[in-house]
Amino acid sequence: MEKLMGFVGATLGSMVGWWLGMFVGIGTAVVLSVVGTGVGIWAGRWALERWLE
Repeated sequence: MEKLMGFVGATLGSMVGWWLGMFVGIGTAVVLSVVGTGVGIWAGRWALERWLE
């Protein structure tokens, strides 16, 4: 379950980062997508710990 929540968080975080970065340019979108992936993995695992266990 932990890997699934990390995957879901990474996907959503990457999407949000890309969406925010595309207003500036492609390079910014790529960087924010990577940052969003990391934040999403952390948030997914955090949510799993807080709410489901």
